[in-house]
Amino acid sequence: MSEDIKKMYRTIVGDHFPSEIKLIFGDQTLTYRKRTWKIEVEPGVIEERGLRYGENPDQEAALYELVGGNLVLGECEYIEPGWGLVSSLSEEDMLQFGKHPSKTNLTDVDNSLNVLRYLARKPACVIVKHNNPCGVAHGETIEEAFIRAFRADRIAAFGGAIALNRPVDKACAEAISKEYFEVVAAPEYEEGAVEILKKRKNLRIIRIKRIDRLEEYWGKKVVEFKSLMDGGIIVQQSQVNKVRGPEDLKPAVAKKPNGEEVRCKREPTQREIEDMIFGWAVEIGVTSNSVLFVKDLCTVAIGTGEQDRVGVTEIAIFKAYVKYADLLCYDRYGIPYKQLELEIRKGLRPEAQKIEIDEETKAKRAGLPGSVMVSDAFFPFRDAVDVAIKEGISAIIQPGGSIRDWESIEACNEADPPVAMVFTGQRVFKH
Repeated sequence: MSEDIKKMYRTIVGDHFPSEIKLIFGDQTLTYRKRTWKIEVEPGVIEERGLRYGENPDQEAALYELVGGNLVLGECEYIEPGWGLVSSLSEEDMLQFGKHPSKTNLTDVDNSLNVLRYLARKPACVIVKHNNPCGVAHGETIEEAFIRAFRADRIAAFGGAIALNRPVDKACAEAISKEYFEVVAAPEYEEGAVEILKKRKNLRIIRIKRIDRLEEYWGKKVVEFKSLMDGGIIVQQSQVNKVRGPEDLKPAVAKKPNGEEVRCKREPTQREIEDMIFGWAVEIGVTSNSVLFVKDLCTVAIGTGEQDRVGVTEIAIFKAYVKYADLLCYDRYGIPYKQLELEIRKGLRPEAQKIEIDEETKAKRAGLPGSVMVSDAFFPFRDAVDVAIKEGISAIIQPGGSIRDWESIEACNEADPPVAMVFTGQRVFKH
C-alpha cells in the first residue's frame, strides 16, 4: 500500500483539458494556450506533457498562458499578453526539472512573486509552503536574504518553494543546497550556481527572467475566479498593495461612543516604519484571517487563516516560540528541537539541554520584543492587541475601521512603554 502511494506521487497524470481556452467578457475575447514541456517520461522516451497533477495526485490539471486579448473593464486595464511569469515557463527556463512540477509547485512560486514584487528595491527572499509564506526577508546580499528567510522558520520551509529577486550566486546556491526544497526560482543563476543546486536531484530549478522587473507589476491587476461546488463562479479583480511608503500610513485616531477622540500617543520610529511597510507587503500573500510579526525586515512568525483575530495572534506567538526554540537547538546541537525531546526520552541526552533552551526562549520571549505586529483586518476588540503587547511588540499596522478602534488605541497608550499604531485604510484579505 505504501509503495502504491509513493508511485502515485511520482506519476505524471495525463489531462483532458483542451490545448486552447477562449473566455468572452461581453465583447472582449481572451485566448489562453496550454503550457506543455518535452520531458523524459522514462529512459530514452521523450513526450510532451503538461502539469504533473493538480493539488492532489488524482486531480487532472493544466497551466494556461494568456496569448491573445487585452481585457479592459471600466477604467481598469488588466495584464496583457507578453507579461507572463510562471505561465510562460519554457524548457529553457526549467534548468532542472527534478520531479515534474505540479499545480502546487507553480502556485507556490506564483504567490512568492506576488509578495516579491513589493520588495524589489533590496535583495529579498520569499519561501512559500502550500501557498503561504513561511519565511520572508531582506538582506544585504541574496545569500543573506535566503539565510534570514530560512532561519525565520526552518521547520515549515522543508519542501517549500524559494523565490529570489537577484541572480543566485555560488554562495547562495551552496546555502540552498544544504536543505531540502521543491523549487527555487530566480531571475538568473551565476556561473557555477546551477551545478551546485543540481546536487539536489529532485529540485526544480527555474529561471524567470522578469523577476528583476517585478516592481512593474505593482499596479497590474488580473481577474480572479472562484468556482462554486454547483458549477457557478464568482469573479473579482485582484488586489493591489496601496502602501508604497510612509506617506500611505495614517495616524491611529478614533472616537469613543461619547464622541471623545482617542489618538495613539507614540509615533513609529524609522525602523518600525520600514518594518511596517515590509510586513504589509508580506501580509498581501498570507491567507486570512492572519496576523504576523516582523522585525528588522524579516518575518518572526506568521499566523494564517484563523477564524478569530485573537486566536490567530495566539497561534502566531506560539509559532514564534516553537521556531525560536528549534533554531536554538539546531544552532547548538545540530538537531531539531523535537529530536532533542525524543533523544532525552530515550536517555541519550541530559534533560538539562532542553531546560536550557526552554529557559532562554522564555527569557527572550522568542525574539518578539521590538517586533511589529501586522494584521490584515481591523481588531474588533482589544484582546489581540493586549496579547501581543504582553510579548513586547513595539508597533502595530492594521487597516482600522472597527467601531472599537479606540479600545485598541488605548491599549497601545496604556502599554509601558507605549506602543505605536498606524492605519492603512486597506483590508488585505486573501483566500
